[in-house]
Amino acid sequence: MAGQTRKWMILLATIWIQAFTGTNFDFSAYSSELKAVLRVSQVQLNYLATASDLGKVLGWSSGLALMYLPLWAVMFTAALMGFIGYGFQWLVIQNIIVLPYFVVFLLCLLAGCSVCWFNTVCFILCIKNFPSNQPLALSLTVSFNGLSAAFYNLAAKSVKPSSTTLYLLLNSLIPLLTSVAALFPILFQPPVDVLSSDAVKRDQFIFIVLNLWAVVTGFYLLFLHSLNASTARFLFAGAMFLLILPFGIPGVIYARDWFHHKIYSRFEFQGSGFILVDADDLELHKELLSQQNNADVRPVQVISRQNTGSSEGCSCETAMKKDCLLVLGEEHKARMLLGRLDFWLYYIAYLCGGTIGLVYSNNLGQIAQSLGYYSMTSRLITTYSSFSFFGRLLSAAPDFIRTKLYFARTGWLAIALLPMPMAYFLLAANSSEAAVQAGTALIGLTSGFIFAAAVSVTSELFGPNSVGVNHNILITNIPIGSLTYGVLSAVVYDSNEMFGLGLMADSVVCMGRKCYGLTFVLWGCISILGLASSLLLFLRTRPAYYQFEQNRRSTLL
Repeated sequence: MAGQTRKWMILLATIWIQAFTGTNFDFSAYSSELKAVLRVSQVQLNYLATASDLGKVLGWSSGLALMYLPLWAVMFTAALMGFIGYGFQWLVIQNIIVLPYFVVFLLCLLAGCSVCWFNTVCFILCIKNFPSNQPLALSLTVSFNGLSAAFYNLAAKSVKPSSTTLYLLLNSLIPLLTSVAALFPILFQPPVDVLSSDAVKRDQFIFIVLNLWAVVTGFYLLFLHSLNASTARFLFAGAMFLLILPFGIPGVIYARDWFHHKIYSRFEFQGSGFILVDADDLELHKELLSQQNNADVRPVQVISRQNTGSSEGCSCETAMKKDCLLVLGEEHKARMLLGRLDFWLYYIAYLCGGTIGLVYSNNLGQIAQSLGYYSMTSRLITTYSSFSFFGRLLSAAPDFIRTKLYFARTGWLAIALLPMPMAYFLLAANSSEAAVQAGTALIGLTSGFIFAAAVSVTSELFGPNSVGVNHNILITNIPIGSLTYGVLSAVVYDSNEMFGLGLMADSVVCMGRKCYGLTFVLWGCISILGLASSLLLFLRTRPAYYQFEQNRRSTLL
């Protein structure tokens, strides 16, 4: 029981790490000030945002470090990178030191890499300590990464509401302090034990409670806004209370265990309906397929998939049938992965969906400023952050409702991409405060779902054992998209620029709908391409998902 208690303490420590290390999401809060201090153009400012995203290309380095360093050392290395990367940027923006543009670019790159290293630490903690509920643990913890900007917004407002440079100082210090707080649970991880079916059901019930608590936290940050420093301090204290509240879970575990042995065991209940798609499911599925082949019962031609012109697994035209995925969970090495059409459809869907939403969040500061809503910047950041959080939580919905409504996860991915083009075309057509708020919310919801669901999709389509390498290959689209879409928006912005007044007098700014109007139209068209790619991926992979589900259900009869 003590080991089970420590397991949940690790989960909550992971939630804290994720909640305070998504520091790249508040870039738009101080980007205008950074642009003014460095005296750079919008294109050059976009390169700094791209540098932060380029850190994801170096994400593989965290896996390499784990081969030689303990987990806690990797976590503190990530904290040190963020401390240096954001700390020196704060010194620059405060005019305490002067650094050339290229050095600031490298600092942004270092800070972005620290975020990726923190994510790797959290993934390892969830996978190691929750082998039977990996999708739920990953979905819950990754969701809180989307709330980072909202937490930092409250923290900054509670200290000095008028300061935008304070975000950089908080980005530098808070992850380091969070790492210190999370050190004890990480050092004393419990041994991994095989759970009984009753223990798995108990864990799933606790995850339901934690998801409900997470929803309350998300609504709290979304609807309660600070008007002054004193209000912000009160709201920030409430947010910290919500994060501390689940530490009572160990007591709940003990009480529930007592209830189970003393009272619950005297009654008979129906079995739990939660059966998740995890690595064990995929292995069982492949074993069943192997048995079917040996028994000569509708053999699945895995080896000859390159000649699937007559395969009944795909119901599309000949072009759609080629190289269709017929088996979920088959391990794909990097060379095999890059040769599959399914991977490139998936890559384009992510590139034109989640990544373009991330670029939008990086430009929120300039978007609000150009429309005359500069005072709304922090609220827009909170809106994007909160709805990104809700989107990440929704990524676990397919696992919760699986017994009632089964649908391929790639189909859920396509559904999640529907709001993205609608949001961009709404922003292009209407620049009112309500439209900007609604568009920001839809974009945050979509991108959050994609970010959280991507790990599970990669595991199911291309193998759970290769997910570390394959997912890092997939997210190379983030810096590519950040550079391409960012430069596109920056060129449109700079072509309509004029000299600003007041606070931004030393900076070249653009005012009016024309600054981003064309960009929103182009981004909307690009997101339609992502939606089309996700639909094609769903049509090609749907037979494999349903065959997997049939085999799983046959084992339950």
